[in-house]
Amino acid sequence: MTPKTFPFSFEEVQSLARQTPTPFYIYDGAGILRQHKALTDAFTWCPDFRNYFAVKATPNPAILELLHTVGSGVDCSSMAELVLAERAGFRGEEIFFTSNDTPAEEFRKAAKLGAILNFDDITHIEFAKQAIGRLPELACCRLNPGKLKEGNAIIGKPEEAKYGFTPAQLFDGYRLLKENGVKRFGLHTMVASNERKAEYFVETARIVFELVAEISEKVGIEFEFVDLGGGIGIPYRPEDDGVDLSVVGNGIREAMDEMLVKRGFRAPRICFECGRFITGPCGYLVSRVLHVKDTWKKYIGMDACMANLMRPALYGAYHHITVLGKENESCTECCDVTGSLCENNDKFAIDRLLPKLERGDWLVFHDAGAHGHAMGFNYNGKLRSAEWLVLPNGKPSLIRRAETLDDLFATLVPPVRVRPEPKPGTTH
Repeated sequence: MTPKTFPFSFEEVQSLARQTPTPFYIYDGAGILRQHKALTDAFTWCPDFRNYFAVKATPNPAILELLHTVGSGVDCSSMAELVLAERAGFRGEEIFFTSNDTPAEEFRKAAKLGAILNFDDITHIEFAKQAIGRLPELACCRLNPGKLKEGNAIIGKPEEAKYGFTPAQLFDGYRLLKENGVKRFGLHTMVASNERKAEYFVETARIVFELVAEISEKVGIEFEFVDLGGGIGIPYRPEDDGVDLSVVGNGIREAMDEMLVKRGFRAPRICFECGRFITGPCGYLVSRVLHVKDTWKKYIGMDACMANLMRPALYGAYHHITVLGKENESCTECCDVTGSLCENNDKFAIDRLLPKLERGDWLVFHDAGAHGHAMGFNYNGKLRSAEWLVLPNGKPSLIRRAETLDDLFATLVPPVRVRPEPKPGTTH
């Protein structure tokens, strides 16, 4: 069981709403640092352990800067994410570039920053060499284990995923890297998303360590690191348990000792690229009730919509809901919690039991700190919301203002400008 608590008072939320009207996001900076520490503490036996925070989860430089202060790296997958990382102060091997179907300019940007290049396909090695001019000293390849490893509901079956090399292709891939002057090597995989079984990550590590041993022997290289990807899940439902990180850390250590160290191979450092685990439990979407509708069902209409949090519509994902000021009232009303998009799947919750709701009530959607704001969009002309970060010292900081109609229309050619509303008593 994981009780769902909201770390901010109703008065604090109302104070923020006087500055940026709902809907908006709030992130708990102290909580983010606790999540990072919990992960790193599970790998104290690995002195060079590093988590490369997945920028795609929460792409805001203020959050990246906060994580940078405690030694986190960043995992980037696009030009925009590389630029965000650069502007947040990350350089060199603090940046891990894991992409697919990669444009040449993104390989060039990653190389210019000194990022670790993680190749998704054997053909990308020559493509990157032509784009950059030469390969860097350090490089990595991404494993897709296929039927060696079962996926999960979000990421699907590995053999049907577009990512990575087959195990057999890796041998030729590392030979090609070696022939092109690469001297330092890593191996990467990620085969699950939001996985809460600790043993899953240990099993994955065993598959990777076996390949590290085989490739090292047959290609004649040493592996400097193994990146086991992200995928560590969080308990979205109160009745769910989180991942036992001690089982993950100790299990990986035991597997490494058994499969590599005792067989005379170098012990590679361990890396992860968790995003959801770090910021997911520490972000909240705050919204207010606009309408309560009784027809075939009871509908609670919010001022937020799927454009602000699309996970429930995309995955059928669950997000716990707290009604501020009614935390101690009985949940007696069955309702659908909806937004205003012209799409019937624009729903945050279906048949959810909540306290009796009225227009103006405040709802908080939990565990929205990863892939929440980041997946926003502008269908129906909906504007993306503001974001607040409450710093570890308790001070709130506005880290993204809300979009305006001028922002939305700025890329139209010719641009459309929003005329100010006329003052009362005046004519056009």
